[in-house]
Amino acid sequence: MASATATAKADLPVGREPDEEPVRRPRFRFGGSRLGGFILALNLLSLLILFGGALVLNEWRQGLIQARQESLTVQAELLGNVLGELGISRGVPTPELDVGEAAKWLRDNFVPNGQRVRLYDINGLPVIDSYEVTENIPGQVLPPARPAGTPPSGEIAQKTLRDAEHKKAVEAEVAAEVERALAGEPQTTVRRNESGDRVVSVSIPIRHVRQVLGVLTLEAGNVDEILDDQRRALVPFALVALAVNLLASLLLHLFVARPVLRLAAAADQVRLQRARAISLPDLEERKDEIGDLARSLESMTDTLSTRMDAIERFAADVSHEIKNPLTSIRSALETLPLVKTDAQREKLTSLLQQDVRRLDRLITDISNASRLDAELSRDRPRAIELNRLLADIVGVYETTARPDDIPVRFEPPPQSLRVAGRDGPLGQVFRNLIDNARSFSPAGGEVRVVLEEVEGDLPIRIRVEDQGPGIPPENLETVFERFYTSRPKGAAFGSNSGLGLSIVRQIVEAHGGRVTADNRIGADGQVIGARFEIGLPSAASPGRRS
Repeated sequence: MASATATAKADLPVGREPDEEPVRRPRFRFGGSRLGGFILALNLLSLLILFGGALVLNEWRQGLIQARQESLTVQAELLGNVLGELGISRGVPTPELDVGEAAKWLRDNFVPNGQRVRLYDINGLPVIDSYEVTENIPGQVLPPARPAGTPPSGEIAQKTLRDAEHKKAVEAEVAAEVERALAGEPQTTVRRNESGDRVVSVSIPIRHVRQVLGVLTLEAGNVDEILDDQRRALVPFALVALAVNLLASLLLHLFVARPVLRLAAAADQVRLQRARAISLPDLEERKDEIGDLARSLESMTDTLSTRMDAIERFAADVSHEIKNPLTSIRSALETLPLVKTDAQREKLTSLLQQDVRRLDRLITDISNASRLDAELSRDRPRAIELNRLLADIVGVYETTARPDDIPVRFEPPPQSLRVAGRDGPLGQVFRNLIDNARSFSPAGGEVRVVLEEVEGDLPIRIRVEDQGPGIPPENLETVFERFYTSRPKGAAFGSNSGLGLSIVRQIVEAHGGRVTADNRIGADGQVIGARFEIGLPSAASPGRRS
């Protein structure tokens, strides 16, 4: 019977059962990540609230100032037209502004609330100021009176000096504005008044036909109040943005930071308390990346636990298999001094040699099996042309064959077939199967190696067929177990370790494939040999990779 062993669950490339489907992750997610999209949306929402509020208020501020300027311009133009056209002007042929009548008309007909009107003559000299002819006179609380003869304190003196300098600067700015208006161009500005408040100012030249007679200036001094109202209106937006940020931070802490800390604590528990697996059911039910991480950690620790169990079983099996030839050798050595004839001594020596060969073969196969995982993880898969690889392997058997050896025949497909894998381990798979088939084939028989392409998820098929007695139906899966050996009568004792087919399955599954065993049935319904079939994904197909 073929030497074989079933790889344990831990020997699977990614810790899966052979028929287990790969873990499917949700494909359609916001930004590629549900949790990432959630975090991004919350943070952007808070910023958009703040920025949106700022933009809206800035636009409103600019529009309000512009509307105030347009309103003052319309009022100033209307007043200028009245002053220039209703007989207030005098002088022939050069008209002049009757400043007395103009001042009287303005005092009688235009005393604006919240606005300041000033009239200047052709020389830029002030004629009337509404702050001086109405009760709307700005003022402030005076400091306590100081005793007579006491000089003003340094702080009061400095403030008085600063106020004087500021008033002089404002008067110079107004004078420049009036001078530009006397040149015939209306002026619209936003500046500071004597009290330091921001005002919207409009200066319009007063004309009689085309002759400039003076300048009318209108000011609205509630701009700072409007701006303060805007700033106060921005506070709710800032508070809402702050609340959203705080809520986002809390949610991130609850749904991201704490679960990650729990996973870290569970991993430490596995390391420190020698636990075998991580199990956090409430996190595994989540549909985001934290749930993926919890499931992956649980799968990883479960795989490691299974691998540790498999290593322990493997060590126990190795110990048992090595003890058999060692026990035989010890018995032979103890018996050797008691042997009296040369024939008995030669028979005993031959038995010792068989046990030594068996022990050497067993240790070699155990060493190869233990290094297999490391070799598979170290070598990077590449595209391999199976036609050439199988032809080279069969060619070696044909070249080294002796007259009484079982021949090997290769049947390639018409097209070239390629798989993604490692040529060394795959070559070991085919050699193990061919050696196993030759050991069961009778004299005069042959071993057939067939490579073909079929439909299905594993389109590359390799069949290795012999003409031996076949495999008992109850052992079609058992033959892949470690150290399982059932040889036909007459086979050399100790020539097989029982690891060959186990190594075959381990390598094939590491390449994302599948290997099965069955019997070949003839036309009369009798078993005419055994067949081992390997299915592998092609290099062009998206099959599993190790």
